[in-house]
Amino acid sequence: MRRIHVGNALSAFGLGFTVPYLYVYVAQVRGLGSMTAGLVLAVFAVAALIVLPFAGRAIVRRGPLPVLLAALVSAALGSLSLGLAGNATAVLLAAAALGAGQAVMQPALATMIVDCSTADTRSRAFATQFFLQNLGLGVGGLIGGHLVDTTRVSSFTLLFAIEAAMFLVLVAVMATVRMPHSPRMEDAPAPSARGGWKQLLGNRAMVQLSVLGFVLFFACYGQFESGLSAFGVEAAGISTSALGTALAANTLMIVVAQFAVLKFVERRRRSRVIAAVGLIWAVAWVAAGYAGLGPGSQEMATAAFVSTYALFGLGEAMLSPTVAPLVADLAPEGMAGQYNSAFALVKQLALAVGPAVGGPMGASLHAPYIVTFLLFSLGITALALRLGRRLTEVQDQPWLRTSRVVARGEAPAESLAA
Repeated sequence: MRRIHVGNALSAFGLGFTVPYLYVYVAQVRGLGSMTAGLVLAVFAVAALIVLPFAGRAIVRRGPLPVLLAALVSAALGSLSLGLAGNATAVLLAAAALGAGQAVMQPALATMIVDCSTADTRSRAFATQFFLQNLGLGVGGLIGGHLVDTTRVSSFTLLFAIEAAMFLVLVAVMATVRMPHSPRMEDAPAPSARGGWKQLLGNRAMVQLSVLGFVLFFACYGQFESGLSAFGVEAAGISTSALGTALAANTLMIVVAQFAVLKFVERRRRSRVIAAVGLIWAVAWVAAGYAGLGPGSQEMATAAFVSTYALFGLGEAMLSPTVAPLVADLAPEGMAGQYNSAFALVKQLALAVGPAVGGPMGASLHAPYIVTFLLFSLGITALALRLGRRLTEVQDQPWLRTSRVVARGEAPAESLAA
C-alpha cells in the first residue's frame, strides 16, 4: 500500500508540471493556434472514453498491476513525444497516448488499493490517495511554474521530460509490488465472464451511484477551469492572479482538511455524507453568485469567489473516503476493476460535457448559470438520499461489518490470517 501511495504522489507530481501549461504550450509556444490546443484537450477526453471500457475487462482478466504498467509506459511515451512534437499531427497523437495512459491509471490504481485494503482500512486508503494526488499536483505545478518560460520551447520540453521520467520511476516502483491474490475473470464461472457489463448494468445501486457520480463531476470538477472561472472573470471581475489564489485555496483546503474530515465521515452513513456535500456545494454556488451578481466591493467579491473554491475543496475531501470505497463494496468478488473502470468512464463523460455546457453559460448567462448549478448541487443531495435507500446496511455503514463480528465474539478474518 505504501508503494501504491508513492506511485499516486509521483504520477500527480509529474502531471502537475504540465497540465496547467498545456494550452499555452500548444497554442503559443509551438504556434499551432487555439484550435489545435482545443483539439488536444478534446483528444484527452476521447482517448479516455475509448480505452476505459476495455481497461475494466483487462483489469479483471489480467489483474490491475500489468494494466497499470502498460498505461504508465503509454503515458511516458505520450508525454515525451508531446514535448518534442513540432506539428499538429504529432501533438494530437502524443496527446492520445498520454490521455489513454492517464485514464487507465485511475481504475488500475483504485483496484490495487481495493485489493491491498480491508473494509476497515479502505476509506483511509482512498483518503490518503486523494490527499497525495492533490499535494503532488500542487507541488508539481508550483515547481513547473518556476521552470517554464514561454519564450523557450526547451523549457517546456524539460517539463514534459520530467513528467515522462516520473511515469517511468513509477513503473520501477510498481514493478516491486507483490499483489495479494484476488479472484480474476478466469476464476469466475463462464456466464460471469461473458456478462460483466450486463451484470454491472443490472446492479441498480451501481447504476444510481453512476448517475450520482456524473452529476458530482459535472457540477464540480467540470466547472473548475471552464464555467466557474469564466463566470469569475466576466461577472465578478476576478483577476487571473485571484483565480490562481482560488485554485490554490481549493488544494490547500483538501491538504489541510482531509484527515480531519476523514475522522468525521468514517462513522457516518455514506449516503448522508454525499448528501451533505451537495448542501455544502449549494452554499458554494450561492457564494459564487454573490461574487458576480451581489452588491459590495471588488475585495468582497474576490473573497466570496475564493471561498467558493475552498468550499468545493471541503466537499471533495468528504467524497474521497466515501465514493470510491462504495464503488468497491458494490462490486461482486473479482469485478472491482470493471466497476472502477465504469465509474472512471462516467467521470470522463462528465468532465467532457461539463466544460462544454458550463463554459458558454458562465461567460454570458451569469444568473442562469448560478441557478442551474445550485439546482444540480441540491440534486446531489436528493440523489444521495435516494441511493441510501438502495444500499444495504453494511454498504452504507461499513463499520457495521466489524462491529457485528466483534459482537459475535469472532476475530476479524485479517486477524486470523495474521
